[in-house]
Amino acid sequence: MKALTFSTFGNSDVLEYIDIPNPQLKHDEILVEMKAIGLNFADVYRRKGNYHLKGNPPFIAGYEGSGIVVNTNNHSEFKIGDRVAFADVPFANAELVAVNINHVIPLPEAIDFETGASILLQGLTAHYLATDSHKTLKGETVIIHAVAGGVGQFLTQISKLLGATVIGLTSSPDKAKIAIEQGADHVFLYNDNWKAEVFKVVPNGADVVYDSIGSTLNDSFEVTKNCGQVVFFGMAGGDPEPVDPRMLMDTSKTLTGGDLWSYLTTREERTKRAYQLFTWITEGKVSLATPTSFKLSEGKQAHDYLESRKSTGKIILIP
Repeated sequence: MKALTFSTFGNSDVLEYIDIPNPQLKHDEILVEMKAIGLNFADVYRRKGNYHLKGNPPFIAGYEGSGIVVNTNNHSEFKIGDRVAFADVPFANAELVAVNINHVIPLPEAIDFETGASILLQGLTAHYLATDSHKTLKGETVIIHAVAGGVGQFLTQISKLLGATVIGLTSSPDKAKIAIEQGADHVFLYNDNWKAEVFKVVPNGADVVYDSIGSTLNDSFEVTKNCGQVVFFGMAGGDPEPVDPRMLMDTSKTLTGGDLWSYLTTREERTKRAYQLFTWITEGKVSLATPTSFKLSEGKQAHDYLESRKSTGKIILIP
């Protein structure tokens, strides 16, 4: 089979589209012929050597995608031709992927392969943030950092669906326009005096701030109301400064960590959460922009485009 691989760490020039042996199935795996593969910053970090990798060179990145079952490996709950997707299976940047049966998410006919490969990691992240890390209530005000990013766009729509007012933070007027199109009520730019702008909307601060930047964590607490909450789930802008527990005590504010893998612990949990997303999409309550597609053989161009920060929607690879 063909796969997008790398044998050394570095920039996108290390990527190679080569022939490698087909996966050898373990007893708890089925074989999926990939139709679409989600590209994420985690794949860039793995290529650079910043993230843990499984196996030996040539390495294969990719954890998210959709396709059809081509070998059930005697698991009677599946049949050849079943449409499936997954959010957390390694070696996805290939024509064929061995998928653990507990990670298989059946893909409804109403959800095409491109959508299936576009929504799971970012959509499920937004889902747990809005329904578990913070249980969003009607009438609340939420602040979303990096609001025009993949998670930010989903989180905006889900927060609006749950009845919240959304204040978004982003880096450019073009990205602010995208956030408004996704339903954000107010969007402020990082280069402006965004904290002052927030207080014009909510003088006492927001109910919750979703912070995926990291270096902004103490700023996030400044715009959170007393008894409010900051949900910290990423470090795109660098490590956060330490948080003073005395400040938390004096203001009754809460710091909550967020990681998707704390919630996707069973096959049932994966399927339940994914089908909530699928339902919202088929009912038109949540939408996503058409993803930018590259052939799997064009992986270098796809990585370069993702790293350019010019993309605002999902990037997918098509075998």
